[in-house]
Amino acid sequence: MTRFRPCIDLHAGQVKQIVGGTLDSSTAELKTNYVSQHSAGHFASLYRDNGLEGAHVIMLGPGNEDAAKEALAAWPGHLQVGGGINDQNAAAWMERGASKVIITSFLFPGGKFSQERLDAVLAALGGQKDHLVIDLSCRRRGDDKWFVAMNKWQTMTDMEVNQESIKSLEPYCSEFLIHAADNEGLQKGIDEKLVESLAEWCSIPVTYAGGGRNLDDLELVKRLSRGKVDLTIGSALDCFGGTGVKFDACVAWNAKQGE
Repeated sequence: MTRFRPCIDLHAGQVKQIVGGTLDSSTAELKTNYVSQHSAGHFASLYRDNGLEGAHVIMLGPGNEDAAKEALAAWPGHLQVGGGINDQNAAAWMERGASKVIITSFLFPGGKFSQERLDAVLAALGGQKDHLVIDLSCRRRGDDKWFVAMNKWQTMTDMEVNQESIKSLEPYCSEFLIHAADNEGLQKGIDEKLVESLAEWCSIPVTYAGGGRNLDDLELVKRLSRGKVDLTIGSALDCFGGTGVKFDACVAWNAKQGE
């Protein structure tokens, strides 16, 4: 059943909500929707106290490790962590209390998918695919075609997100995280066709993020995906300075799905 899943996006050590497509190496170009006065640990505790499983902590660039560790310490074994994860540090993040690690850019050296690197990450996790989430964050190219984007969503890869690529990756992970980078942080609505397609292609859990504005969007994702796709709402939430939807309303919506 579709659920609201929260996030903790970290940039330069702070909890922020950003416009995904602007996240390049030049801070001058970065469009920020919100910079929180609260720590990563505050949000992890908030999610813990409301029983919101499956939240992801994403380290956007350097300088975020301490904040990520603080979040994991607040709710060990319940938060997924991503951003700069590779075969050398994946196991360490599990030891620090991550429920799963999320991987993208490491799988695409030079923008080309590497099966060898995927095998190496899985081996570092002791072969436990339950500990691995593959992030296929993507950008549209033409009508209803999406390609994986890496390096803070600035570099296009050779992997199209479609039934074939999803099926080839499913044996190696326990779920997918899909940021629609063109929609991320804009609060202009979700990519409906992508949500529909993900429901059709994926046989393991999948979370969509990008453009979610309110409870209507949760209902829309539930309808389009027939309950198969979860939705992350970020910038629109009141706890991130948004006006689209109250955090408490999303918690209540989740509780109602379980009734």
